[in-house]
Amino acid sequence: MFSFFQVLKLSRRLLSRLQPMSVLETQVQQSMATKRIHWDPWKQIQVNSFWHKWQTSRMIVKNLKILLQNVRKNSLIINTLLETHNQFNIILIQEPPWSEIRKIPSSIDCEGEPLMGTNHYPNWILFARFLSERSDSPRVIAYINIRLSSLQFLLHNDIINHRDISLISFFNNNICYYIMNIYSDSSHSALKYLKDTEVNIDNVLLMTDDFNIRDNLWDLSFPFHSSISDDLIIIADSFNLTLSTLTNPCPTRYSDMAGESNSVIDLIFLHYESSELDCHSIYPENHLSSDHAPLSIDISIHKEVIHTSKFLIPPKSDQETSFIEEIILNFKNLDISDIGNMEKLECIVNQFRAIIDQAWTKNTKKSRIYKHSKQWWTDACSCSLNNYRTTRSLKNWQNFKKVVKTVKKSFFDVKIQEVANKSHGPWELMNWIKRCKLLAIKAIKYDGHLCLFPESLWDALHSTFNTALNIFNEIECKPSSQ
Repeated sequence: MFSFFQVLKLSRRLLSRLQPMSVLETQVQQSMATKRIHWDPWKQIQVNSFWHKWQTSRMIVKNLKILLQNVRKNSLIINTLLETHNQFNIILIQEPPWSEIRKIPSSIDCEGEPLMGTNHYPNWILFARFLSERSDSPRVIAYINIRLSSLQFLLHNDIINHRDISLISFFNNNICYYIMNIYSDSSHSALKYLKDTEVNIDNVLLMTDDFNIRDNLWDLSFPFHSSISDDLIIIADSFNLTLSTLTNPCPTRYSDMAGESNSVIDLIFLHYESSELDCHSIYPENHLSSDHAPLSIDISIHKEVIHTSKFLIPPKSDQETSFIEEIILNFKNLDISDIGNMEKLECIVNQFRAIIDQAWTKNTKKSRIYKHSKQWWTDACSCSLNNYRTTRSLKNWQNFKKVVKTVKKSFFDVKIQEVANKSHGPWELMNWIKRCKLLAIKAIKYDGHLCLFPESLWDALHSTFNTALNIFNEIECKPSSQ
């Protein structure tokens, strides 16, 4: 709801050419002074806002759909997951591909500096640990659907800094929750790190995935018990987590070596009180060329309303010109000669609101709040993928790779031509080879709380400065020793 003067100020910013506006505002002020209208009752005069019509489409999220898989360092599998699994909110990856993407300009090396990384997608936010050195590439990453940006996902290297562990937080109902993605190699370095490191966090909803531990606790085909399993259970218990069992019991890892049996080594641990315990699923037919099948789980959260589209008027467009002209034309017909009492004033305000509302509705267009790229995936990709899933032959897998490569090349060749020819400036393509910008703030804490908004960041800076200033004053006040 906008007050009357809020409507005036908002409209005057949009309608710089609307000179009669100041006349109306002056008359209102004079009328208030003459009638001695007290400011507090005046502020209570409200008009029905047209702002709510900007948000026209929304999505209600009641649970997080999570998919996880060890992709065996295969970028094509990640491409396929991100292009064909948009129904999921979070995709957790173990053993991602991590290699040189391209050369970027360097002041040290004339041939350019290697840019290391993995698959990036405009529709997904990538969370990966920053490399301290080239051999320290992360073995766990996460993709968050861009539609869930409002949940404020953060990667917490400040709490757990290990290449095989990613701890991601998000906010729901003003509570911070955590999701932990783990890859445990043959030496179980990630589990040893968690065992030896004191991590004091609450509200861990999920801990997963490839633990590389065979044990009869979760694999009935395996007759033995491993001591490493005890450490895993103790670690899970420290986070108030317990093992979840599959709805469709079957192996999660499929051996491609003769004589080696399939096994269950991809696990999910959920909170003790979780209603999703023993409700996760495995998709053995969808593991593609990886030896690990993907798993999925839905985790309930408090209902979140996420707006997905809005009405807007593009700046400096024909619609904006028409919007302004219509308001000017209709505003001139308003009778503002007599504002003698509150009822007449409110009537004029509502008429003015109706003028703006009508012009807005007529000239706006619908736009997505979160940008989604045009997908390069085509029906030919889907067809070749289905052929491979049906036969699981090496020949069809090679054909699938060839189709994807051809389709992507064709798609991006067109995009390059569009960018280069739009303003006849091929240098605009330089934006494609710049180093990706890191977030200015990953996770700053003050007094044990995350500073996620400018106000909290300013309070932290202000308090820290005052503390330092007080310490400096105390030092100055101390008598110097003779």
